[in-house]
Amino acid sequence: MAPVHNVSEFILLGLTQHQESEQICFVLFSLFYAVTIVGNLLIIITIKGSRSLISPMYFFLSYLSFVDICYSTVIAPKMIADFLVDRKTISFSGCLTQFFFAHFLGGTEMFLLTVMAYDRYIAICKPLYYMTIMTGHVCGWMVLGSWTGGFLHSIIQTLLTTQLPFCGPNEIDHYLCDVHPLLKLACTDTYTVGFIAVANTGMISLTCFVVLVISYVVILVSLRRHTSEGHLKALSTCASHITVVIIFFGPCIFMYLRPSTTFSEDKIISVFYTVFTPMLNPLIYTLRN
Repeated sequence: MAPVHNVSEFILLGLTQHQESEQICFVLFSLFYAVTIVGNLLIIITIKGSRSLISPMYFFLSYLSFVDICYSTVIAPKMIADFLVDRKTISFSGCLTQFFFAHFLGGTEMFLLTVMAYDRYIAICKPLYYMTIMTGHVCGWMVLGSWTGGFLHSIIQTLLTTQLPFCGPNEIDHYLCDVHPLLKLACTDTYTVGFIAVANTGMISLTCFVVLVISYVVILVSLRRHTSEGHLKALSTCASHITVVIIFFGPCIFMYLRPSTTFSEDKIISVFYTVFTPMLNPLIYTLRN
């Protein structure tokens, strides 16, 4: 049987319900979004326009900046606009669209960061074979694989959610459409669907994070054989990536590697990977490089 959807729109309670706080948030998050777009665009333009920035590291960085622009645009403009209105609504189809693209782009970013760690591993641990292994063809397939992985992750989440019946409650205590708030509104037992949906995102986050940790442990061990100058240079190239990984994966693992439930802190924690990470990525990478 097809799921029953008696809900045509959802009401978002937003990041805060205090009018003065919303005005301050409007200014702050508008600034954050502007910095995100300008910063990431500058990275893309600089890399594409410079003949010296042709290494795989910059190739991946340009795609990471593109994903950050798209990811931030899926979430930030709606959140910023909602700070100016009392009744924050989003249509059922609009909610699912935001849900799909948020997980699509978020999943793609996870895989891209993992690919970038592999690139650093080859560059530091096998420098003589670096250009042989990380060819343009291989880098292209890695980026395509990241997009494909993000799409498969998101389509599973979206199909599971659309199979749930929504027949009454329509208030989402969040500023975006996400797994936990939507499962809470479904008019059925969501244990099985919730377990699959959370395991999907949670296990991807944890697996990518474990792979990243292992890769950097191997890198740090291999650095013991380098000279002090080479040691510092290698650490410098990795420091920016490690910083981004911690900021992005820490909140994601907290949000999705747990039973399907909601906490009052969820909205604040979500801000880290939906707003701050896309904004900080260009600042961190630009300052470190």
